[in-house]
Amino acid sequence: MGLVPSVPRLPLDEVIHGDCIAALDALPPSSVDLVFADPPYNLQLGPASLLRPDQSAVDAVDDDWDQFASFEAYDAFTRQWLQACRRVMKPNATLWVIGSYHNIFRVGSALQDLGFWILNDIVWRKANPMPNFRGKRFTNAHETLIWASRSAQKGYTFHYEALKGGNDDLQMRSDWFLPLCTGEERLKGADGRKLHPTQKPEALVARTILSASNPGDVVLDPFFGTGTTGAAAKRLGRRFIGIEREPAYVQAARERIAAVEPLSTAALLTAPTKRAEPRVPFLSLLEAGLIRAGSQLTDERRRFKALVRPDGTISAGPACGSIHKIGALVQGLPACNGWTFWHAERGGRLVPIDAFRAEIRAGLGSAA
Repeated sequence: MGLVPSVPRLPLDEVIHGDCIAALDALPPSSVDLVFADPPYNLQLGPASLLRPDQSAVDAVDDDWDQFASFEAYDAFTRQWLQACRRVMKPNATLWVIGSYHNIFRVGSALQDLGFWILNDIVWRKANPMPNFRGKRFTNAHETLIWASRSAQKGYTFHYEALKGGNDDLQMRSDWFLPLCTGEERLKGADGRKLHPTQKPEALVARTILSASNPGDVVLDPFFGTGTTGAAAKRLGRRFIGIEREPAYVQAARERIAAVEPLSTAALLTAPTKRAEPRVPFLSLLEAGLIRAGSQLTDERRRFKALVRPDGTISAGPACGSIHKIGALVQGLPACNGWTFWHAERGGRLVPIDAFRAEIRAGLGSAA
């Protein structure tokens, strides 16, 4: 028998000190569930090239890791790290990448060229952006995140209901209003100055992780910096892999993540999707005595009425059918969600019949 080839070990919950391409190439294929990438922006700023009105220098990003000889060099680097990430992503994995107007359009083009499928672009609107000191352009008050799947196939993770529930039962929009990383969250060096020029707020990264991964999933960050992704992942019950080439950032990230306390298992339970909830037919409401045969249903504005029949159908005039079919018919619409359209009288007020379905589901949950 021939030797079985060894499979690279997955360095879970580790910060890898090294070049991101080489480190990615050493990871096993199809091994991560989510990627969050905050690559160099290629801001093209030289030392002291950004000045305040009093001619003092703005503490901007002029580090070596953000310097590229040309757009062509930056594009080649972008394609290289994206391709390396795509190799280690599971088929249903997704990738988040954040950038500014300097680089995000070039990154988006590379994503599509490499076969990624863009799902959304998110505008991070900053609550406290840095002003435009020269007064010659609009204040740069936002950054853009691109969310992409590995390919056009379905099956990726997206916690629509959980996000909606945390957003006052409104769909989570593609514009996120969050403050910059400041105060106690901002890591400082021994000199009291910020340790990393582009440290992202944990709330921003946490939202991407909550939206597109599950507890126990592996989150990869190829530009780990001071470990925001690792801190958020650990707090939210995910595993992480971080790659960072700057030794000072590696040390800071390790110390920061070691101090994070994960949330309890109960706190991390994912809100069930509507499709995952037990199916409860309308007839079950009659069998449970929550609605009686022979009673009437009406819409919220009392424009339409329907008679409840003992077999779980309803009738309006000569027409008879399901709560959905008759709801659509009386409105002259092609379709209708009868659970939210039809209401029943309870204590002098109208209650959507979906509330009774929820009672039955709660009972099923208690029995389990």
